[in-house]
Amino acid sequence: MRANFTQLYVHCVWATWDRLPLIKPDIQQLVYAAIIHECERLKCTVITIGGIEDHIHLLTGFPSTVNISELIKQIKGSSSHFITHEIKPNEFFKWQGSYGAFTVSYSDCDRIANYIRNQAEHHLQKSIISSWELSTT
Repeated sequence: MRANFTQLYVHCVWATWDRLPLIKPDIQQLVYAAIIHECERLKCTVITIGGIEDHIHLLTGFPSTVNISELIKQIKGSSSHFITHEIKPNEFFKWQGSYGAFTVSYSDCDRIANYIRNQAEHHLQKSIISSWELSTT
């Protein structure tokens, strides 16, 4: 093999400060676009992103040169800066300090991506997978 080959996927979940409903529908797509942009800057491949007003789920492929804590730190930092300086400069916005990260096998990517794409429905119907959701504390 002449070049390194990796196939690494991670499902990341993080919440807004105190689980406040800060990701309103009017900014949701802009927030997602900022997260996707930062992932691409880090050479990560976004498979899907979704969430509701108080948290985000992200499924992404990532290179071996990026560690998960740095990935999340960069995504949260850049998106928070974008929200507080560009989208809603006069409104409170902050991410919670913690996050969840779950390694994913290639064969499970479709199932997890489907779960992420349907976040609003899962929360409405209370059909969430609790191990993939963050505690409210």
